[in-house]
Order: sequence, then structure tokens, then C-alpha cells
Amino acid sequence: MSAEHRAGLVCVHADDSLLVLDKPAGLLCVPGRGPDKQDCLSARAQALWPDALIVHRLDQPTSGLVLMARSLHMQRALSRAFAERQVHKRYQAVVAGRLQPDASVDGHGWSMIDLPIAADWERRPLRIVDAERGQPSLTRWRVLARGHANDTTRVELEPVTGRTHQLRVHLAALGHPILGDMLYADAATQAHAPRLLLHACALGFMHPISGEECSYLSEPPF
Repeated sequence: MSAEHRAGLVCVHADDSLLVLDKPAGLLCVPGRGPDKQDCLSARAQALWPDALIVHRLDQPTSGLVLMARSLHMQRALSRAFAERQVHKRYQAVVAGRLQPDASVDGHGWSMIDLPIAADWERRPLRIVDAERGQPSLTRWRVLARGHANDTTRVELEPVTGRTHQLRVHLAALGHPILGDMLYADAATQAHAPRLLLHACALGFMHPISGEECSYLSEPPF
């Protein structure tokens, strides 16, 4: 599947109903506060498709696939699909250390992280694992490869729930923060990579209009 490069965007798919874009690391999904934060994925998309509307977001330092709608009706339909967990997302990340599957690993190598996440109000926008106040948060993961000297691990991640910073918080809680994570990693792990090594590499859903099963892939740039 070839991607189209237009006006600072990588478009993986476009039709009359929706867009699938490949966001670079460092680009906001929506405008932030201040004139220096107006360049974003939604603004670039709307320059080419004026009806483009955000359905979900990736963190600014995260790269990869983002789905956008091209009408309010489609935005509602896709947002409902996300809320009902009918959109399947997978990520790849490189984490510090030798991450080992736990005892609950299934026959395909998947383990589960089940740790509730809450806002850290004193250090916003950070999130923390909090057994009392946290919302249920589930992440499936499996090992893909080991780094040189086993000092890093490449993992595939599937967020079952969609909490803010969920993948970053869960991996840090295991003691294996994502390389380049400026929020949840120690200084050495931050310095190990020039960016956050987290990429939304797969997106799958049923097209609300055609009913077709749609599946899109993006190779991690790291």
C-alpha cells in the first residue's frame, strides 16, 4: 500500500468519508495554546481536505497512524467505534532493559498489563498508576526482538483501553520505560534516543459506509 506525500502530510488512505494519515513525531494532532503551537496534523489536513475532523489523537512525540473523519456524521460513527473498542490499534516501542513475558503469556506470546491509571494532579499532565483512584487500564504486549547486549527490547503493544499516556505509564510501571520518553523515563533512558520510540503501526476497523474491513500498516521509523 503506497502512501501519498502532500503538503507536509503522509496520507495512507483517503476517500469521501475518512482519512488515514501517518503523523510524524513532534507534530501535535490539534492546535495547542499560543501562536507557536498552531501547526498540527488537523490544520495540515484541513488545508487539503477542509472537512477533515479529528476522531482520536496521538501524543505529540508519538508517530504513526491517525484516523480522521470527513463529516460530523462520520466523526460520530468513528468515535462510537473507538468507544465500543471496535477499532483495533497496535504500536511498536523500544524499551529499556530486557523485558520478559510474565506467567500469564498466551500461546501467541502476548502478556497483559492490568494497572489502573489516574491523573497526577500535582504534576499535570502526567499520569500515575493508582489502585484507589485509577481507571481500569489494560495493555497487551509481546516481545519482538532484543537489542544489542540485551539492553533494550522491541515490543508490540495493543491498548485494550485508551487512557491518556497508557502505554508510556504501563511500561514505565514495569520498570522498562520507552526510550526517549521525556515524561516517564529516567535521564539515561531519555538520552538513549533522539525521540520517543513509540509508533502507531497498525489500524483496523469496519468502514461505516461500505461495511468493508479496513486495515492499514505503517513501518516504525526506528
